[in-house]
Amino acid sequence: MNQAATQADSNSTQRKGIAVLGATGSIGESTLDVIARHPDKYQVVALAAHRNVAKLKAQCLQFQPRFAALADADAALQLENELQAAGSATEVLSGATALDELAAHADVHSVMAAIVGAAGLSSALAAARAGKRILLANKEALVMSGPLFMREVRAGGAHLIPIDSEHNAIFQCLPPQRLSGTGAQPGVKRLLLTASGGPFLRTAAATLATVTPDQACAHPRWNMGRKISVDSATLMNKGLELIEASLLFDMPAASIEVVVHPQSIVHSLVEYVDGSVLAQLGNPDMRTPIAYGLSWPERVTAGVESLDLIRAGRLEFEAPDLQRFPCLRLAQQAAAAGDSAPAVLNAANEVAVAAFLNGKLRFVDIAALIAAVLDDHSTVPVTTLDQVLELDRWARQRAGQLLQTNLSAELRSPVLSMVNPAFNSVTGQ
Repeated sequence: MNQAATQADSNSTQRKGIAVLGATGSIGESTLDVIARHPDKYQVVALAAHRNVAKLKAQCLQFQPRFAALADADAALQLENELQAAGSATEVLSGATALDELAAHADVHSVMAAIVGAAGLSSALAAARAGKRILLANKEALVMSGPLFMREVRAGGAHLIPIDSEHNAIFQCLPPQRLSGTGAQPGVKRLLLTASGGPFLRTAAATLATVTPDQACAHPRWNMGRKISVDSATLMNKGLELIEASLLFDMPAASIEVVVHPQSIVHSLVEYVDGSVLAQLGNPDMRTPIAYGLSWPERVTAGVESLDLIRAGRLEFEAPDLQRFPCLRLAQQAAAAGDSAPAVLNAANEVAVAAFLNGKLRFVDIAALIAAVLDDHSTVPVTTLDQVLELDRWARQRAGQLLQTNLSAELRSPVLSMVNPAFNSVTGQ
């Protein structure tokens, strides 16, 4: 790790400089909530968002960061004028290169990487190259760039701490001081990712062809964005998390299982070769993994309500139905194939979900479209960021072409029991 970050880690009395990339989203807001509880430990150096001027302005006035950045240049100019009028000394930057600069800034110890999708990839890589502590909340960055991202983490001497609740739970259950991306986990036999099951866990399979976007977004436990809500309904979110876990913890995809746990109290589990199974439990609140990422290897208060197991009552577990949730099966296959397959899967899924939300694709055809794009792709090693972005562009273009031709009659049919033979032959499954 770089010298500045090492010194900050060794001196608990020194405030750690934090850059929150994606500050106006739910993860960013939760991060700032935790930071506000510990002004003696953390200092906000930089805040960044896409174009939400009003929310970022309020955050700047509260936390007085040295820098603020917006991807949209017009929004950045508006923010700069409003902050100057309010007497703020925060310097406003704009554009993607600004995010890279902030992620690598010498005064930044930890980077909350919470910018959604491909837009957050470059800055996460910049933080890795600069040897920062990366609090990774952008699953797409890891799914898209996979081995490339992990190589940069190791080469830069960065500390990578996952913030997704499931991966953070695994991180907490691994041997003490064991960081992500540092080699195979000694004595670990299996990782188990828990899934709530989404809104269609008990829905009759025959009715899934007619579900609406509003129904798919009606999660039984959480109010989330529409894209991630659909991913939860298809279980693609668990598929993407499986790919992440394989990369983060250097585990083969075959050693990672998804377990449906409707109560969402057990966030994930680790099984060891001696038969021990360790689980991390807690109320579903993202401030818990965020606080652990900020304070690791110590712990700080996060404002999270204590878990009442008596009130929680029963904890239930079951295997996922891969016929009902074929997207999970496709993600398992992409994880096994590795290299470029996850990037293509992720891009095709984003196009398919957007088409479903816009009424251009049936819910059950989301998996079919993804499978068709994967079927047209020959898996190749991923070595550069430009290659990752080109794979992303190609997959989106191919998915769009299939949508414009309304897919084939076979592809338009229900895919509740769909398995893609060509892609299976690639992965050997």
